[in-house]
Amino acid sequence: MLNENVHIALTPAPAVKNIVLVHGAFADGTSWSKIIPILESEGYHVVSVQNPLTSLADDVAATRRAIALQDGPVILVGHSWGGAVITQAGDDPKVAGLVYVAAYAPNAGESANQASTPFGVTEGQKAIRVDSEKFAYMTSDGILNHFAQGLPMEERRVVLAVQGESYGPMFDEKLTVAAWQTRPSWVVIASDDQMLPPAMEAASAKRLGATATTLPTCHLAMLQQPVEVAAVIDQAAKTALRK
Repeated sequence: MLNENVHIALTPAPAVKNIVLVHGAFADGTSWSKIIPILESEGYHVVSVQNPLTSLADDVAATRRAIALQDGPVILVGHSWGGAVITQAGDDPKVAGLVYVAAYAPNAGESANQASTPFGVTEGQKAIRVDSEKFAYMTSDGILNHFAQGLPMEERRVVLAVQGESYGPMFDEKLTVAAWQTRPSWVVIASDDQMLPPAMEAASAKRLGATATTLPTCHLAMLQQPVEVAAVIDQAAKTALRK
């Protein structure tokens, strides 16, 4: 029997305070514009990486530079192509956990395209065009109706306006690291995604042994349901160091 005069001090589990957000292709850091204020209001320090979208190595380098500037453990969050980036960059010692939002999650030795191909070609992928220098972009119809279709039209047009070209061959670059093998992971599955196959996102969650959350959103889950996506990131930050 416990002596009633003995008091046990319960120390709360430490929470990760630094959140590094990694955007996908055909996009920029404004993809996280609704997530950032939510997380900051909860006391997190948030950084959104501006990927050059010129190669896997370049995007990983940009992400690693952002991680290096943080003063402690980091939750690394990737959307779409950003999932491939965090999978490669996430072996950094500061990274405590990974959050995939409607994202690729390739294995080591696998490219983003190889991760997606078994699940078929989506309407959004059919809207990709490549210029003479191998940089890819999406048609206006593709962005408005198959990439950001869950958002109000005014917001879809902003997504279209900030679209960046992405170097096409980077989607065939094979990863050399799969950080999810050594880090706890969380996955947001966008069930109305017309850019990446929702079935791929669900299969990735199972392969990663991740905590999965399914949201009825378009590819831009973090803009369509920012509160729900922020809640997943918050959960990761509060529990990653216990896993």
